[in-house]
Amino acid sequence: MEADPTAAAVPTHQVATNNNNNVGSEPSAMDITTISTDTPTSSTDDAPSNTTNSNIDNTANGNNLGVEPISRVSEEQELYPIAVLVDELKNEDVQLRLNAIRNLGTIAMALGPQRTRDELIPFLNDGIDDEDEVLLAVAEELANFSEHVGGPEFAHYLLNPLENLATVEEVLVRDKAVESMNKIVKLLNPSQITHYFLPLLKRLTTADWFTGRISACGLYAVGYSKCTPEQQNELRTAFAQLIQDDTPMVKRAAAKALADFSKELTQQQLISHILPLFLRLTNDDQDTVRLLTVEDLVQIAKMFTPDECRQYLLSTLRSLGQDRSWRVRYMVATHFNELCEALGESITREEMVTLFVSLIKDSEGEVKILSIGQAPAYSKLIDQQIVIDKILPCIKDLVIDTNQHVRAAVATNISGFAPILGEDLTIEYLLPLFLQLLKDDFPDVRLNIISKLENVNQVIGVERLSQSLLPAIVELAEDKQWRVRLAIIEYIPLLASQLGVGFFDEKLLGLCLSWLGDAVFSIRDAATTNLKKLVEIFGYDWAKDTVLPQVIDMAHNENYLYRMTTLFTLSTMAVSLTPDIIKEKVLPTVIELVDDPIPNVRFNVAKSLEVLVPILKQNSTAEISTKVIEVLNKLSKDSDVDVRFFAEKALVLGKIRD
Repeated sequence: MEADPTAAAVPTHQVATNNNNNVGSEPSAMDITTISTDTPTSSTDDAPSNTTNSNIDNTANGNNLGVEPISRVSEEQELYPIAVLVDELKNEDVQLRLNAIRNLGTIAMALGPQRTRDELIPFLNDGIDDEDEVLLAVAEELANFSEHVGGPEFAHYLLNPLENLATVEEVLVRDKAVESMNKIVKLLNPSQITHYFLPLLKRLTTADWFTGRISACGLYAVGYSKCTPEQQNELRTAFAQLIQDDTPMVKRAAAKALADFSKELTQQQLISHILPLFLRLTNDDQDTVRLLTVEDLVQIAKMFTPDECRQYLLSTLRSLGQDRSWRVRYMVATHFNELCEALGESITREEMVTLFVSLIKDSEGEVKILSIGQAPAYSKLIDQQIVIDKILPCIKDLVIDTNQHVRAAVATNISGFAPILGEDLTIEYLLPLFLQLLKDDFPDVRLNIISKLENVNQVIGVERLSQSLLPAIVELAEDKQWRVRLAIIEYIPLLASQLGVGFFDEKLLGLCLSWLGDAVFSIRDAATTNLKKLVEIFGYDWAKDTVLPQVIDMAHNENYLYRMTTLFTLSTMAVSLTPDIIKEKVLPTVIELVDDPIPNVRFNVAKSLEVLVPILKQNSTAEISTKVIEVLNKLSKDSDVDVRFFAEKALVLGKIRD
């Protein structure tokens, strides 16, 4: 929470009030806070006398009955919604108070526009002093309240309560109040701007407490276009005062608002009014102020010609890129490509390379990481030879950087250079760096480089990539970090589709089968999915002759995990196999494990049959159906409850219960 150490302490939830803030209405004739929900509505004898000034005419609307009590009952019924609101707003339960605020629209509809303006809005303006959560809800609700006060013609009535909310200490409440005011100001006509909005903006701009001045910064852009030239000049002068404010929090808010305010000005006004303010902020003592000027620079550059950018902004950008605070340099790195786009092609090619190199070589790791992330996109904007001469040497140095997170960032982004360099240069400059990164001690580096190899494959082809990197890939297949092994598994189908079945069987098949026995379940699970994808690539005949025999052998392993993996693998691959192969190879192996001593294996037999039954039903013989029924009936009588459950489920699914 922001605080001004030089100012007197005020209560956290205090809402600033201003006796001159009431807009367009007199105080309500009804003392809302005196109304109780206990007031009886079935009798008029005890009706309070102070309700007679309500907006109800007892003799109007053709009431010829002349019975006053009926009118007074109606009056009390109309007051009832506000009475409920008041009671709920005073409830100790915050949630009830929040619910009351969320129902403001419903209450306003019951009251009608006139009474909402005369009674509900003044109550919200003067009567709410609550938790930040409730105040935030009020600010949010008022943004869409214009229709309840009578439309845009009366939307200025909503400014007063929002002005009060814009001065509280809690930043979330202030920001929401400013956001809501911006929405409402767009509905106002020039007359309303002059009589209601501009006085409000002046009060906030000159407020003693810094919170009001912070909120004022976010309001200058929205109403500027609806002002007269004289008023616009006053707004520019007042905004300049905020930029020169003594409080850092106000200057930060002004720096944030400068970009949006700049969009409303002419080219000449930008140069004569905004540019001096911008330069003042870039030289501020506080780095938290200076770093915000980077986004302002992007916006101003978009509105300047390339020559004006070179004349007015380039030297400032260089200063920000070499700022003594790493946070400012970090912000320049974050927006570097946006800056290049805004400044134009000629400045990007001629002036920005040196700045980028200084950022990617920065002493602060966070700045380097951000710059690495921008490097591929920036390299597309400059000549290929400059990339080779200036950028790639930096990348080569970063591959062996002492900061492991920097190396991980290089691994993530280095493949982005491949489309820029083309096939031959990628092989010459990037492949050696890939190999180096694949052997890095930090697992995230290895993982990142593997996950991005597809980009390189598209440039140089998977065959050449595999020839260069296959030894490293095989080594990583047994990496101690399971996430690295998982990344290799996910990359295998791409390799297989390009290498062909002969090369795959010779170099990688044994590797794929070895993953089925991995100690980590996620690896075993991924390995079964991998085999299914390989069947789709190489065909079911390849699966029948090459893979299935080795998978079926695992069903006889002494370790029950291998037997379970066999079931997982067979049921996963089944959808890619023909019914004949399932009958000949898969089903006998599954049924063989029905008497396994381990319950987990037996209920996985039932789960496997649940997958196989729909496939077998497509071309099932009586013999096969009988055999499956016998197995499932046997499992449905198993001593283990889980085995019985999955057996019953498979029987129901196949509708083959005897």
